[in-house]
Amino acid sequence: MNQIFNFFFGQYFEYDTIDVVLEIIAVIFGFLSVWNSKQNKIWVFPTGMISTLIFVYLLLKWGLLGDMMINAYYFIMSVYGWYIWTRKVDSQHVTPISQTTNKEKKISIIIFISTLLFVYIVYQIFDKWTGWVSYVDTVTTAIFFVGMWLMARRKIENWILWIIGDVISVPLYFYKGFTFTSFQYLGFTVIAIYGYLAWKKHLNNNLQTV
Repeated sequence: MNQIFNFFFGQYFEYDTIDVVLEIIAVIFGFLSVWNSKQNKIWVFPTGMISTLIFVYLLLKWGLLGDMMINAYYFIMSVYGWYIWTRKVDSQHVTPISQTTNKEKKISIIIFISTLLFVYIVYQIFDKWTGWVSYVDTVTTAIFFVGMWLMARRKIENWILWIIGDVISVPLYFYKGFTFTSFQYLGFTVIAIYGYLAWKKHLNNNLQTV
């Protein structure tokens, strides 16, 4: 039993207690954020902002620049998304769930490529190319940047990118030694699948009533 515990959580013996507590709090609020997104509720943003702020602090402290930039970007896009989701498109309706337009697909590609280049430059400057993890970090950062932008704009395709990024992140964070965060992404994967199905059902119902 002790061997199993040490396998999953042994690395935490080297961490400050406050950092472990902060990671758990960030994970809880992260779950709340993704769950509210699945439910199509505005609380996705305030809960997400709390989680991302904590992770920005922890990841900066742990020297994980790519992950830190993801969370800093999440915070900024949460502010943007909060505005978009509450913005009224007419006198009675706010921004609805919709599919990505051709223009938004092109912007998504630009965001993806720009993020790859940006993270590459940052890793070069700070000499963070320490192995294959750095390359995977670069790709997941780009995936999550696009996913967050699409979610902020209430586009159903955001869930597909979350699923891809979450699946990659589960073993990645475990390898890095952050078991709680790895479990978080495992939970995110499940919620993202249900989130996509829920948003798709909502979108189809709206199309039928038009």
